[in-house]
Amino acid sequence: MSPNGSDRSSRRPMRRKLPQVLTAGLILATATGCTYKDFPRLGMPTPVTEEAPRILSLWQGSWAAALATGVLVWGLILWSVIFHRRSRTKVEVPPQTRYNMPIEALYTVVPLIIVSVLFYFTARDESKLLSLSPKPAHTINVVGYQWSWGFNYIENVDGSATTGNEIPKELDAIPDRFRKDFPKGAEGVYDFGIPGTRNPQNGNPGPTLWLPKGEKVRFVLTSRDVIHSFWVVPFLMKQDVIPGHTNAFEVTPNQEGTFMGKCAELCGVDHSRMLFNVKVVSPERYQAHLEELAKKGQKGYVPAGIEQTDPARNAETNKL
Repeated sequence: MSPNGSDRSSRRPMRRKLPQVLTAGLILATATGCTYKDFPRLGMPTPVTEEAPRILSLWQGSWAAALATGVLVWGLILWSVIFHRRSRTKVEVPPQTRYNMPIEALYTVVPLIIVSVLFYFTARDESKLLSLSPKPAHTINVVGYQWSWGFNYIENVDGSATTGNEIPKELDAIPDRFRKDFPKGAEGVYDFGIPGTRNPQNGNPGPTLWLPKGEKVRFVLTSRDVIHSFWVVPFLMKQDVIPGHTNAFEVTPNQEGTFMGKCAELCGVDHSRMLFNVKVVSPERYQAHLEELAKKGQKGYVPAGIEQTDPARNAETNKL
């Protein structure tokens, strides 16, 4: 047998085995029963709520899928470079293939499968993260305005069920589907900031939002002027604060500490100054803080913002 024939015959087993090796490696890389803690966070901060690991897992899974796709593509490129290189002893034009229906079908089907899988997991996790419980332990109205934040703690601070049962005009912007979940006797307290406000403990810029550890909190987001975005960095989640439309989501903080928050929507010239802090404390310390705000005279609520537009009001009525 000629050297060329021997060379071709020695390459055939390797050509047949390479796709099998790549497939096996892909399965081993993606079929393990690991959790999000077994992988690097890939730029994400450490999650500090019970809901955040779901977001982190989706982020890690997207990276794993992208890496697996990249390894497959890189493997195919190397395979074609190595096994389809030009022969040194034989100068000829290789066979020309105009159409290859299986390959073209593969190029169409595989991206559709990848997008469908990513869409399924994204839709599943988004639905879970945006679902609201029937009665959250706490409700806080986050008010965005140029260039800071206000926090309305809709709480029964004095412990009496006979006070605060009438919804004040300051909260008119909040639709009925959120009002019905307000606690009985909620007279409320508030806090607010300006760009020059500082956290008294660490000097970080912005007002400080207090949250109780281990208890579910619903954020009802309203705006007084333009679109803002409420983002607490280690919550791994942000949501737009839209004038005339009310958004809401819930979290359960599971780690005490002070964390950074900011506006994540370009809202004007001083957008970069729309910072705030989130202080997670024990439920007892949280209740004591509400009482401190009441003693300082910060009872009631700051105006929540622009009232619901008719399209938003109609859409929300259909959800009831």
